Amino acid sequence: MSSELRLFVLAGEASGDRIGADLVSRLRERVAVTVSGVGGDALAAVGIKSLFDMNELSVMGWADVLPRLPKLLWRARQVAKTIIRTRPDVVVLVDAQVFSSIVAKQVYKAAPGIPVLLCVAPAVWAWKPERAQHLKPHFREVMAVLPFEPAFMRGANGPETHYIGHPATDALSFRSAIPERGPMLLLPGSRDGELRRHLPMMRAVVENLASHPRVSGFVLPTPRRLEASVKERVADWPAKIDVVTGEERKAAAMASAVVAVAATGTVTLELALAGVPMVTTYVADKGQARLWVRYKVKYASLPNILLDKPLVPEILQLEPDADILVAAVRSHLDDAAGPIQLEGFARIRQLMENGTDEDPRVKAAERVLHHWRDAP
Repeated sequence: MSSELRLFVLAGEASGDRIGADLVSRLRERVAVTVSGVGGDALAAVGIKSLFDMNELSVMGWADVLPRLPKLLWRARQVAKTIIRTRPDVVVLVDAQVFSSIVAKQVYKAAPGIPVLLCVAPAVWAWKPERAQHLKPHFREVMAVLPFEPAFMRGANGPETHYIGHPATDALSFRSAIPERGPMLLLPGSRDGELRRHLPMMRAVVENLASHPRVSGFVLPTPRRLEASVKERVADWPAKIDVVTGEERKAAAMASAVVAVAATGTVTLELALAGVPMVTTYVADKGQARLWVRYKVKYASLPNILLDKPLVPEILQLEPDADILVAAVRSHLDDAAGPIQLEGFARIRQLMENGTDEDPRVKAAERVLHHWRDAP
């Protein structure tokens, strides 16, 4: 074993980019690390020169995936060949589960000695639970960011899984109270398809609720790569939209927000950890909708999934109907539903900080070092 860890990290979207960068930073507190792979702004800040634009992997639903499928498969081969040629000590693939599985299978076939870890488990507990066992043997381990996932993976004969928590748990401060008045956060998602589907609905929210007595303005956090596009799209909205980038400005916006309107996804967990009341929404394509029906998906937002109860409203649609979303947000503001959500968010934060009795939280960096030190 060399004195320097050679790490390959791949992230497929903004939340994974932040998780990957946090992992690299934590590892560097312990050992010398050289890092390569695919990522966005956060991983670039810790030294990755991305093989290609991470945005190419940021797709959701068959309507977005199918036109890009040949390019995605070509990129998967490119990543796998790079790993096989450079032989890093450990590979960590963050989210982008289908893409990551293709890469991992190709690496395992050609170089089974390279430990490949999956960070952020696929939602096999929501649909296709049989997929859990198919993650073996090409993933040496899964590092889960939700506390119930290790137990599920064991029951489904999946790979070894450890709960590592989510960096937002440590990065975000929890609010004990909700302001009577403040800005509304708009979080349409970080994928191009999500922006296309959700921004028109959020425009309707702005148009109808700009004069609500509890709303002082609107803030839309977005990745830097989307800043120019988002600013252009909201330039003619009926109220000024403060488009912000960077984790510090997003955290500051969360600290003052009266409510958030958010696409279901990792950001709903971040909002819960920060104590920000929310109404969630998602406009699905037909393929996603069929999966929801086929697998009888109970909840789509992470706060509801973690507590197994309808704590936050979910406006899930196949054909966008902005009136339904507007009514839900108005009702939330008028009924002062925030304190009820806040009680649930406090339970979520405790669970995320500690894990469960059976699967307590462990450090992601320690799991990576374990596989490096155990290498032959």
